[in-house]
Amino acid sequence: MSVRTMHTDDVRELLHKVAGFDQAEGQERVKQILHRVMHDLFQIVEDFDVTPEELWRAVYYVGELGQSGEAALVAPGLGIDRYLDIRMDAEDEQAGRDGGTPRTIEGPLYVAGAPLKDGYDRMDDGTDTQAETMILSGQVTDENGQPLPGAVVDIWHADSKGAYSYFDPSQSDYNLRRRIRTDSDGRYKVRSIIPSGYGCPPDGPTQKLLSLVGRHGQRPAHIHFFISRPGYKHLTTQINLSDDDYTYDDFAFATRGELVRDAVRIDDPETIRANGLEVPYKEVRFDVQLVATEDESLQTRHERPRAQEETNS
Repeated sequence: MSVRTMHTDDVRELLHKVAGFDQAEGQERVKQILHRVMHDLFQIVEDFDVTPEELWRAVYYVGELGQSGEAALVAPGLGIDRYLDIRMDAEDEQAGRDGGTPRTIEGPLYVAGAPLKDGYDRMDDGTDTQAETMILSGQVTDENGQPLPGAVVDIWHADSKGAYSYFDPSQSDYNLRRRIRTDSDGRYKVRSIIPSGYGCPPDGPTQKLLSLVGRHGQRPAHIHFFISRPGYKHLTTQINLSDDDYTYDDFAFATRGELVRDAVRIDDPETIRANGLEVPYKEVRFDVQLVATEDESLQTRHERPRAQEETNS
């Protein structure tokens, strides 16, 4: 069937009313965006001869996403988060504020209000006995390599099974979540565990959609960061560990070559003891460069729904 209706007065009038253009109330920006979204959706139905059965399956799929809580999971899988990063990178370049450590996606699993410590802390609660110990450290500097004391390095990652505290009720509060304030040399350090990657729930709506286009839903082992300091552009980023099968095949498109890091096994007894350990561990280093800005709106993370409000600083 090749029926063409988008050019008709009936469809134009329908879209006009759907968007509320015939109403004095409401927000003009929302009206404009809704009109464009619905126009493009109707155009897709026409161009691909989408059947009523297909369209209603799509409608109920949206409902399934809401019921499962996976809307924030399918978004990165569809490249939305990466596309926003591409736009923000382009905006920074155009404004002359590019440079520094690259950004990459936040993901849906941040929890605000993790304990704030000076210089060093242990992130894991010791219950993940199957995990390898990790020492993660680095230095925060400006673009000229000058140390930035007092920067806050907010770190979160999964356990050895790919699960995150708060979302996994078996874990203790703020397990594998810490904020570290850098010392006088701009350095931070944590003891934690090597995280595992994870996959989308195999029976969930995200994997259902990915399977329809022949894609997997796997993420490599990774560690998330927010890094902030007054006078500098807030950085949202993450590192991927280099030895994961999915390091360069991340369903969420978060991998950037500059952000891949090795987890180096440390066997030297003296070094092990110096870190307060008794057995070999893996060392991960991540140095960060922040970009100076006087724009206060760029010095904090953007607003979006997150697990809970931050109550301390």
